[in-house]
Amino acid sequence: MGEPYAASEAAPFPDNEPERVYYAAPAERTHERYWLYSLLFGLTLLTSTVVGTAMQLDFNHNLPFDLERSLDIWPAAWRHPAILLHGLPFSLTLLTILLAHEFGHYVAAAFHRVDASLPYFLPSPILGTFGAFIRVRSPIYSKRALFDIGIAGPLAGFVFLAPALAVGMAFSKIIPGIAHQGTLRFGMPALQWLLQHAIFSGTPDADIYLHPVARAAWIGTFMTALNLLPIGQLDGGHILYSFFPRRHKIVSRILCVVLLPLGKFWGGWTVWGLALLWLGRRHPVVEDPTLLSSGRRKLGLLALLVFILCICLIPFGSGGL
Repeated sequence: MGEPYAASEAAPFPDNEPERVYYAAPAERTHERYWLYSLLFGLTLLTSTVVGTAMQLDFNHNLPFDLERSLDIWPAAWRHPAILLHGLPFSLTLLTILLAHEFGHYVAAAFHRVDASLPYFLPSPILGTFGAFIRVRSPIYSKRALFDIGIAGPLAGFVFLAPALAVGMAFSKIIPGIAHQGTLRFGMPALQWLLQHAIFSGTPDADIYLHPVARAAWIGTFMTALNLLPIGQLDGGHILYSFFPRRHKIVSRILCVVLLPLGKFWGGWTVWGLALLWLGRRHPVVEDPTLLSSGRRKLGLLALLVFILCICLIPFGSGGL
């Protein structure tokens, strides 16, 4: 179900002719599986809280985050569930950012009368979650609706992740060489670099130990950057299509190919590029000749800025790097 759009945006009608507005025929909404949404959210809350507990305990004892040690939290949490309270700052911060992102999409879809599911959360024992997504279950008939739905998620998530990263940075501490220890090293997006140099001016980057709240916000920046890649049906792909529908396919293909050699810096880029080449290059056709308003063009530039602030060439590496 598409949001009505005015043909006058493409070619204004004479003053004596009323503006014509077109509506898509309403469709019957899909029956929601609330039990599945709740189950996946509960599992993601559990896995992210366990990971957050490991991060918080390591942080409290000035130990670098260790993936193997984090797996030991599972049997400890089974015997002493109260230990999981340590992980709530991380998990609640992370899930708030993801909820804001996905409900940004959901609210925009509802505003444009597009049938969309509630968020599906993906649990993970490594970083707590593989992210979340919503399913759009009805066609989108206007580029305005496509743009709004695509951009609402990243911007809504960024509204929460930026202050969360700042607060987490304020609670972080200085431990010489901490970034070069442990089994997993996190990269530094531009947003973190700016906040880090504002709060810890003159301190070497390798000496700053991020608080778990900052780490949750970091994961939010990573997922935001991946979603804003202008490829296929990612959020960035929707934004690109709403501006340049004819160039969407070639740009998606070029960027997928560009991702492949970036695996030299982080192997995940090659995997992501291959997956998008195979599954995610295409975009549903939206037959709408209208042009986006100047306000939406400015929001598109804002989304580009968010992407630049969140992207990181080497998001993960070994502690010895």
